[in-house]
Amino acid sequence: MIANTTGPVTALVMGSRGARITMALLLGAAILVPALNLLLPETSVFHVPNYLVSLMGKYLCFALLALSVDLIWGYCGILSLGHGAFFSLGGYAMGMYLMRQIGDRGVYGNPELPDFMVFLNWQELPWYWYGFDNFAFAMVMVLVVPGLLAFVFGWFAFRSRVTGVYLSIISQAMTFALLLAFFRNDMGFGGNNGLTDFKEILGFDLTSNAVRAALFASSALAVAFGYLLCRFIVTSKYGRVLVAVRDSESRTRFLGYRVEHYKLLAFTVSAVLAGIAGALYVPQVGIINPSEFSPANSIEIVIWVAVGGRGYLHGAILGAIVVNYAKTYFTGALPEVWLFMLGGLFIATTLFLPKGIVGLMEKMKKKPPAKPAAEHGLTQGAGD
Repeated sequence: MIANTTGPVTALVMGSRGARITMALLLGAAILVPALNLLLPETSVFHVPNYLVSLMGKYLCFALLALSVDLIWGYCGILSLGHGAFFSLGGYAMGMYLMRQIGDRGVYGNPELPDFMVFLNWQELPWYWYGFDNFAFAMVMVLVVPGLLAFVFGWFAFRSRVTGVYLSIISQAMTFALLLAFFRNDMGFGGNNGLTDFKEILGFDLTSNAVRAALFASSALAVAFGYLLCRFIVTSKYGRVLVAVRDSESRTRFLGYRVEHYKLLAFTVSAVLAGIAGALYVPQVGIINPSEFSPANSIEIVIWVAVGGRGYLHGAILGAIVVNYAKTYFTGALPEVWLFMLGGLFIATTLFLPKGIVGLMEKMKKKPPAKPAAEHGLTQGAGD
């Protein structure tokens, strides 16, 4: 008898054709893109330019964000219109660390206070900025702050059995409240301008090609990790209960499951993934400000998932990349009509592609039933 040596990670990847392709593309991109950027001369046709490395890194951050939404919407039926808040909080945690690394190289030369605090006549660093000069502490906050907010929000919402459109509304209200709060100068997060003018991360210059490539590779690996984590969740017994909750919450509760606990855990994990996406996004774009809390951003995330394919984890990744690439292209080519095109895309997806791009591909792969022999002009004898 041959022992089964397949590990859990291998089983997650090999158990689905989509998983194999997704992991191969992500890991391949994590290696190839930095190599083609750093090792090949700019005159080479295979050279990946610096701006494209940062742009693709941003797309991967959005892919991880879409993945976090698909985990709860596609598999648990929780339509959150507030995930932009968790993304932004993770981004602000990273931004606070990057601001503390500037030191006396700021405009005002204050070794302790960021420039915006000096400009606003702050006399000392607020207590909630303590510890952000340490990278490890900042990364813990990237996980804890969005996760804690999601836990508290979900605890009250799910225990009160708030579902459907009502949950979507209050999640959007939460995001809008944070938007208004972070716009205030006295909050200590830079007000309308946010946090910017970053210099370095872990002692390395943020503008260097090597750091850009490393951030891209980190983003690709983060998406791969997030994909494996979500796939582990949805293929487990816990994931099957989540699907049961999505399909019939009242029946699942009647069977004895504590539905609110299942939803709360999934919602918290989803928020943590969104926070990681925000933390990787900020050093690649060089700024984080309150506009990231905009409710419109959270709605756009849902569009990415719907276009790619709700309920298909690799569909969420695909949708985020496709829609944002189209946004980049058409905002330059047709800036006046891009928003109308985005709205039309969502309407068309809802009407004609309810399962998104991946759902359509899955449908096309299925072979049509065999036609009767008579339709091919063939006849069979009575004894056959």
